[in-house]
Amino acid sequence: MARKRSQGYNNNLRSLWNTIKGKNIHFIGVPEGRQDVEQLFEKIMKENFPNLVKEIDIQPQEAQRVPKTRNSKRPTPRHIISQMPKVKYKEIILKAAREKHLVTFKGAPIKLAADFSEETIQARSSWHKIFKVMKTQDL
Repeated sequence: MARKRSQGYNNNLRSLWNTIKGKNIHFIGVPEGRQDVEQLFEKIMKENFPNLVKEIDIQPQEAQRVPKTRNSKRPTPRHIISQMPKVKYKEIILKAAREKHLVTFKGAPIKLAADFSEETIQARSSWHKIFKVMKTQDL
């Protein structure tokens, strides 16, 4: 009984985190610099999706590098998480990125992804492995 209740709480917590993070876009591989993160978002959008910028005025509500402090021992740049005003805008941007296949910033390839909770990412990963096995066995 207690185990079911605990599992229900965990599912509710995961759902809540995914709702909170539902409007976030995760930018991976954007080089470090002294620029404001919100300005970086605008430059990436103008460089990769000029038509989209003309159609919709997409301004992030908030953008920040994660983690806040830079680790000098870590050679990779910190990720950027940008919160959009609407989930619809996030979906439009991610769809355009998938269609383009290669998103760049100043010639360096970057990756755009939806921002999910750790639990959801782990659950998706385990399902991905299952689907991969099913595909190899033609199920």
